[in-house]
Amino acid sequence: MTAILQLRKVRKLYGDTVVVDDLDLEVQRGQCFGLLGPNGAGKTTTLRMLLGLTTPASGTLTLCGEPIPQRAPQARMRVGVVPQFDNLDPDFSVIENLRIFGRYFGLSSAVIEERVPKLLEFARLENRAKAQVRDLSGGMRRRLTVARALINDPDLLVLDEPTTGLDPQARHLIWERLKSLIAAGKTILLTTHFMEEAERLCDHLCVIDNGRKIAEGKPHELIDSEIGCDVVEIYGDELEPIHEVVRPLGQRCEMRGETLYCYVREPAPLLAALHGRAGIRYLHRPANLEDVFLKLTGRDMRD
Repeated sequence: MTAILQLRKVRKLYGDTVVVDDLDLEVQRGQCFGLLGPNGAGKTTTLRMLLGLTTPASGTLTLCGEPIPQRAPQARMRVGVVPQFDNLDPDFSVIENLRIFGRYFGLSSAVIEERVPKLLEFARLENRAKAQVRDLSGGMRRRLTVARALINDPDLLVLDEPTTGLDPQARHLIWERLKSLIAAGKTILLTTHFMEEAERLCDHLCVIDNGRKIAEGKPHELIDSEIGCDVVEIYGDELEPIHEVVRPLGQRCEMRGETLYCYVREPAPLLAALHGRAGIRYLHRPANLEDVFLKLTGRDMRD
């Protein structure tokens, strides 16, 4: 594989505040690359820099073989972008949104008319082609936004939190459509707050916080290296006595609100200690990417 996107020692400041701090990234062709981090970690600023919408203080960026920001307009012609919030034109129909966006890329009418039916099918909007955008559900609008980003047959598809605000059915349909793109060899750069989404779709992840890279690797590798054991979640109003009982039985125990998280390599003794106790509920599960994210970035809310 060859890199379609590279950042080397990229740094960005707003006033005296360092937003992105010596960040190195490399996205290979054919990869679904996840960029994860809490609010304020620097994800959006990183995306804006790679698209040439804001200039780094230092470092080098290359997108689709073009230096950024010097040749950002040329690079953006080969990129499809799905923004965090839909920016479809509500005054036009579904099919008109696709056609007009194709003209922004200088595509001929013949090419646009060839691609539009395939994109409507991809988005499962064949029967809503003449519907006004304002009449679509949130899930339909999101699928249309993804389809619109593909009108120029981009080398790289950038997705900024593509399923935020969608119900589970709409989210799963978006995942299905994205999986089909990945299977077809499209390169995707994804930012998301849904760890299940990252775990399902991405074959490589980078976690950033305070503008710095704090972890990178395949999802299962990060789960194994950062957690490496099962998790038992214990729920109840009075957990402090339970905490004292289970603390010696786990590698690590964390109390957060009304939940006690226990990380254990051998769960049987801990489960036996919990069995039959009144006033609590518990769940035994394998570790997942959310455990990794919370371990690396903390459980406290970010504003």
